[in-house]
Amino acid sequence: MPNEYKAIVDAAIMRIRPFNEQAAEQADRHSDHLTKPPGSLGKLERIARQAAGITGELWPDLSRKAVIVMAADHGVCEEGVSAFPQEVTGQMVFNFLSGGAAVNVLSRHSGADVFCVDIGVKSDLEHPALITRKVRYGTGNIAKGPAMERDELMQALAAGINLVDELYAQGYRLFATGEMGIGNTTPSAAIVSVLAGLAPEQSVGRGTGINEQSWRTKVGVVKRAIEVNAPDAGDPYDVLSKLGGLEIAGLAGVIIGAAANGCPAVIDGYISSAAALAAMRMTERVYPYMIASHLSQEQGHAKLLELMGLTPVIHMDMRLGEGTGAVLCFPIIDAAIKLMREMATFDGAGISRE
Repeated sequence: MPNEYKAIVDAAIMRIRPFNEQAAEQADRHSDHLTKPPGSLGKLERIARQAAGITGELWPDLSRKAVIVMAADHGVCEEGVSAFPQEVTGQMVFNFLSGGAAVNVLSRHSGADVFCVDIGVKSDLEHPALITRKVRYGTGNIAKGPAMERDELMQALAAGINLVDELYAQGYRLFATGEMGIGNTTPSAAIVSVLAGLAPEQSVGRGTGINEQSWRTKVGVVKRAIEVNAPDAGDPYDVLSKLGGLEIAGLAGVIIGAAANGCPAVIDGYISSAAALAAMRMTERVYPYMIASHLSQEQGHAKLLELMGLTPVIHMDMRLGEGTGAVLCFPIIDAAIKLMREMATFDGAGISRE
């Protein structure tokens, strides 16, 4: 079975097609013929170009949108790194499933569907709308040892890939990363410290709103996790298996799966960006398929996006997670493609360019 999961990951990576530069250049030429000064629509033009290069179509139909919310618990919560108790993870899962969370509201506004996945919640959850892909009941405490076994990591990656494959078969063409897991900014900061080479003082943020003393504790926990586990920075699978978490691994799989199916992957905030960084280190092929939705208030996010070469579309001072920033970006992506499809050209409108 472990080899089966690795085969799924390897096969998905091999399915990722190179970015279609010809289609992207066609989008540029078309944009320059629209009734506006060249480049005047800024990021909207860049999004339209990227969508064309990803899909190979001048104005692709991305109307079927899915936000995948991966949920998991973290043993590192034993170290007091969060302002909220661990049982909130499971409680929030039911909030997603009942449609009451922020990501549900924004998804209804944006015409997106929310898919909530139990990939590693500590308790057993049952609900007809819940997608259960549980690898284990939460990760180990990374301050004392590894988050998970390498085989479990491959299972979590495969779960994300397989879910995207299933949703693609149902007609979904635009994917967003969302997550829920009390304490998950701690493994995210540890992953970013190792893979991006940032000091824990740079990668650790306030998460759910911890105070100064708790922040210092969290920095110490991240340092201890890196020291205890000694992850190999050149091996993203080693880093992710030792530092966690299951939802981060699942989202890395979602990003790889979206790219494998020729679809954009809209990255949410800091935790999703840690997953994106891990996916990028697994294969550079995913890079042109990623759209950074927003700049989180987590202090390490700006530096992380800069190191990844990604520019956020919006900056709304958000730090909620769940996929909220990514879903909020969906209407902007829609607008970029509609402009390409519906705006008149200079020739078509009989407007002089000189």
